Amino acid sequence: MAQVHLSISEANEEFLRAERRYNYTTPTSFLELISFYKQLLAQKRGKITDQIDRLEIGLQTMKSTTEQVSSLQALLEVKMVDVGIEKEKTDELIEIVGRESLDAEKEAEAAAVQEADTIAATNAAKAEKAAADGELAEAIPAMEAAQDAVNCLEVKSLQELKALAQPPDACKEVAKAVLILKQGEKKNHAWPNAQKMLNNPAKFLAEVQAFDANNIDEWKLEALKPLLAESWFNYEVMRGKSVAAAYLCSWIVNIVNYNSIYKKVKPLQEAAAAAQAMAEGKQAELAIVVEKVRVITEKVDGLKAQLYEAEAKKKAVVDEAEALQDQLDLANRLVGGLADENTRWGNNVVQYKLERVTMIGDALVSAAFVSYIGPFSAAFRGGLWSGTWLPDLSERKIPCTVGIDPLVVLATKADQATW
Repeated sequence: MAQVHLSISEANEEFLRAERRYNYTTPTSFLELISFYKQLLAQKRGKITDQIDRLEIGLQTMKSTTEQVSSLQALLEVKMVDVGIEKEKTDELIEIVGRESLDAEKEAEAAAVQEADTIAATNAAKAEKAAADGELAEAIPAMEAAQDAVNCLEVKSLQELKALAQPPDACKEVAKAVLILKQGEKKNHAWPNAQKMLNNPAKFLAEVQAFDANNIDEWKLEALKPLLAESWFNYEVMRGKSVAAAYLCSWIVNIVNYNSIYKKVKPLQEAAAAAQAMAEGKQAELAIVVEKVRVITEKVDGLKAQLYEAEAKKKAVVDEAEALQDQLDLANRLVGGLADENTRWGNNVVQYKLERVTMIGDALVSAAFVSYIGPFSAAFRGGLWSGTWLPDLSERKIPCTVGIDPLVVLATKADQATW
């Protein structure tokens, strides 16, 4: 019986050898005892093993969770350092972007003011140029008429005029006017001097065509005024006296008319040119400012892109840290909430492992109880198992629970309550 806990089949073989040795037939009740004992021991040990496995899985899970808590705590500490670094970087970028954006806004405002000034200056220059062009347009017909008169002059007609020994007085006056205007003659306005001026008609014609109508001395204009005021000093009257004199008369009238208009327009042109130069200067300055704003704006846009990436990275790190914190909190609650259970489970595992050993004797006593003494009185049963069987198991060093009650092994409290 001492080897029951190692091999139940060996006990069965021992009984069979005893039967052959003493040459008698083993009682059926004893064989049923052996069969029931094996069944009961296997059943009870199976349940105990299931309980041990279940509790050990729970203990292993608790151990793993505790290790994870430590790992999560260490990881969270590292992650919080990363959060601090990313926050510092983001805050620094926010400050830089704010400062650069403010500078960009100031530059943009200054550029807007300068642009308004430039537009105003440009519009003013255009207006002054338009006014000057409008005034000058009045002089163009006079200049064209003078040019037409010059174009109509021919060397032959000039030769004919020169050849006149005693030309009409009106022709002499026209020649005088030409001497004043073209030659700048102040005193000698006699006809011979005029003939001398016409010695080379082709050269004279070329000089008249190249005459600078824009710049005529004032004394010449004053000297010509009495002649221009004469009623006969015009192309129509002079045509009847001399073709060349008529065209020269028309040339003088239109040249003087053009010059008077031009001198009135010239200050307008100069003012328009100055305004245009100022507008162009402002446009050049504006281009520099606009380029400066573009560079600053481009820089700010780049910083904003960096800030967006930094904020996204910071959010990712913060979210990861929060997720780790949530896991850590959950694990801490689990470990904290099951701390007492962990101790109890550990104690239960120790107790169940002990019961798996003591079940060898407990199942044997319980099987013998069912096979032999169940029908007897409680006093007889108690005396037999507690007074005889349990001491015998102890003497044979068969493990069993001290003071074991077979009913506890055979039925649960629920089963007994049903009874």
